[in-house]
Amino acid sequence: MTDAPPKPRRRFALDALRGLAVFLMIEQHVGIWVWQGPTPGTTQSSYPLLVGFNALGGMAAPLFVTLAGCGSAMFVAANRPGTDKTLVRRGVVLMGFGLGLNLVMQGLGTVIDPKDPGWFSWGSWFVLHMMGFAMALAPIWRRLSNRALLGVIAAVLVATVIVRVWLQTPIAVGNAFMRDMSRPGGVFRVALAEGQFPILPWLSFYLAGFMSGRWLLKDKTGRVALLGLSFMALGGGGYGLMMAGILPRTNIYIYRAFELHLGFFPASIAIAGLLLGGALLLIAGVSTYENRRSMSSRNPMVTLGRISLTLLLLHVPLFRRISRLESIDIFRNLDSNMSLFTVFAFFFLALVGAWFWQRINYRYGAEWLFRKLSGG
Repeated sequence: MTDAPPKPRRRFALDALRGLAVFLMIEQHVGIWVWQGPTPGTTQSSYPLLVGFNALGGMAAPLFVTLAGCGSAMFVAANRPGTDKTLVRRGVVLMGFGLGLNLVMQGLGTVIDPKDPGWFSWGSWFVLHMMGFAMALAPIWRRLSNRALLGVIAAVLVATVIVRVWLQTPIAVGNAFMRDMSRPGGVFRVALAEGQFPILPWLSFYLAGFMSGRWLLKDKTGRVALLGLSFMALGGGGYGLMMAGILPRTNIYIYRAFELHLGFFPASIAIAGLLLGGALLLIAGVSTYENRRSMSSRNPMVTLGRISLTLLLLHVPLFRRISRLESIDIFRNLDSNMSLFTVFAFFFLALVGAWFWQRINYRYGAEWLFRKLSGG
């Protein structure tokens, strides 16, 4: 009779990074949603603190998706009975949460502000959908070597360019385009290539996270950092070679692969490489810190990370829709200082709530419901 493998310890570094991701998400979304915008005679550059701070929020989604891959790898390593079934259920439940948020936001829109559909239609494809899709396929990923996973990542990035050219997707798109289900292919087209966080190229973030999770279990944070640097070199180097004329900008595939534009909808290989590289370097850095100095489950960012799904689901209807109610009326109605105050006030309340919530092991939140529905 052999002993059961030891249960992997919880990585508080990853929880802390989820806390960072949720903070970046809140400051980006809430700051934009409550700010009235530049006053007459000014531009966005007249508000460097708010605009610059808001730009940091671009790392939220890359961190969330990459950390989801890390978490899946660690769940696999725990070797619990029915691992594959649980992974599939987790993925389906997470996608269900994403669909539920779509429908809630659509419903609130018809009641509160039917003239502005905002981001959402029933088939919108956001971070929760992307993470859930990748997670539901984790029984496949777990059976692939890291070398094979790198091959899949390369195929995903190449397919991103080919499919975008084939679909004639614009270089930069807005929310109206990304929620439009009327184009040929409908919701499948949006999910594959033209949503906010479509499978191409965002599956590469999850797969890189899955590889990194394996390395973290062996305390090989250097390999995670090296992978991050490699992706940054791919993104930044490809853009630099194209701008230097070594890679021809006139080639549509080269240009679509390595162009950079403000925002990342849709993300080119250059954009994906830089964002994914940054996420992996953060994971490597904070994990190295945890290996040298233990982190506590009561660390404020750890507790915030433990309720990241709850905050993701809560802040969207609260600030995107409910803030438009006549009794509240703060949607795009605050100056830059009050916008920053609102961001930090909500963040502070989230920190306090998380700190008290951990005393009852975060019961009855979205994470608790997620575990109940997925069975693990």
